[in-house]
Amino acid sequence: MNVIRRWFQRNNTQAEEKALSPVNAATHTSVEELIQLQQLARKIDMTRRSYAKASSTGAHRSRFRGRGMDYQESRIYQAGDDIRNMDWRVTARAGKPHTKLYQEERERPVVFLVDFNPSMFFGSTHSLKSVLAAKVAALLAWAVASKGDRIGALIINQTHHELPPKMGKRGALQLIRELVAHSDPKKALAGEKHHENLNDELQRLRKIARPGSLVFLISDFYSINEETAHHLRSLSRHCDIQAIQIVDPLEISPPPPDQYYVTDGKKVALLDTRSKTGQTQYQRFFDQHHQRVKALMNQQKIALFQISTSDDLLLKIQQNMGQSKQRSAHSKNINKGVV
Repeated sequence: MNVIRRWFQRNNTQAEEKALSPVNAATHTSVEELIQLQQLARKIDMTRRSYAKASSTGAHRSRFRGRGMDYQESRIYQAGDDIRNMDWRVTARAGKPHTKLYQEERERPVVFLVDFNPSMFFGSTHSLKSVLAAKVAALLAWAVASKGDRIGALIINQTHHELPPKMGKRGALQLIRELVAHSDPKKALAGEKHHENLNDELQRLRKIARPGSLVFLISDFYSINEETAHHLRSLSRHCDIQAIQIVDPLEISPPPPDQYYVTDGKKVALLDTRSKTGQTQYQRFFDQHHQRVKALMNQQKIALFQISTSDDLLLKIQQNMGQSKQRSAHSKNINKGVV
């Protein structure tokens, strides 16, 4: 069921019709709105267990041992070792010269794959899924930018758009501009243009995501199949992947029993949930989809969490990305406009 936008509900009171109408949901976001998320990003702990493998120094531990801040081990002195790192205590105890080795800190590239396929331009409460996806990506981008990481992206819309990695704030702002442009429903759903496939982008991502990269996959994942598993398996061998499934409340449970008009922007169909059979079929379709996404990510050992357009954006990411910090009244007010 490729439901893009619910237009209206039959036989409802005027109050119900107003409350359920998609015009009440945010259909667009702006550069200014996504820049404001920088304040909330400070409340997110982006500490990861995996090691970075990039070639330049940064704020993340790597598997390379060199001159860093954290002591790793001591070993027997070898010709060429820096005598400033001599471990005199171990040398005295062992009777042989030993030198200290430290865990070298290296930069971690971060790559976002944001999927603005047609089904992302749907929303029954607060915002379209496409708007939520843009805000999730922007909030996480600000969080990693504070660490000085390089930020790159692949954005799927009518065509794919690749953003070369840029350091810190420059990378976040570069991503934000493209998120605003590609999450515009008028541009995304206009014309007969070809929509890029998620698998095609995952194949591209395998080529551009350098070993040790942190990869965020942001999508509703309706186009996954066996080929998707192959790409994720290859990608996860060298990268740390976090999958974020964007959903709407109507994709979790069916609406109240009634008749609804739905459209993909071109064709209009009638969705009837008045019967028990109709509700059961509706629920089964989405349950099977969510189970398929979960099974795929579990199979590839990829971290997955689901975020809805009705969720508290900051709290949901805090719960899934790291230790939650106490929310302020200011963050609550901002979130009311965010999701």
